[in-house]
Order: sequence, then structure tokens, then C-alpha cells
Amino acid sequence: MGGSMTKLAALVAAVHAHDWPVAFRIAARFPRLGPERAAIVRAHEACVRPDFYREVGKDPELLIAEGKAAIFAKYEKELRV
Repeated sequence: MGGSMTKLAALVAAVHAHDWPVAFRIAARFPRLGPERAAIVRAHEACVRPDFYREVGKDPELLIAEGKAAIFAKYEKELRV
């Protein structure tokens, strides 16, 4: 990521590179995520602490899939190639 790259451009680049841990880390810090916020933050946490989510009976892979869907829903226009 260069110094001139916006956070949104960095998110788009991470998604296009299929680097989901980075994409979730970037997006989870955005201030105005709206209804997608919970899924994106949970997906970020599931990437960072998958064992914790398994211990509490949650499937980290499902949380990550829901986070991906939330990013695509929130940033559909920006993610078009």
C-alpha cells in the first residue's frame, strides 16, 4: 500500500487480491458501515481468533463468508471491475 492509496482503494485492492484478512482489517475500522458493520467486524475477529469462535459454538468459516457477503453488499459499486 502506497502512501497515496486511500483506505477504500486499499480495501478494493485487498478484495481483488482475495486477501480477506487484510480486507476485513481495513473495513472493520471504517466509521460508517451501517447494517453490514456487525458481519464485517465478526469476520475480522474470526480471522484473528478462529479458536475462540469455535469454543463459543460459532463456525469461523461461516462468519468469514458472511463478512465477504457484507463487504460485497456495502461496496458493490466500488468493487466492480
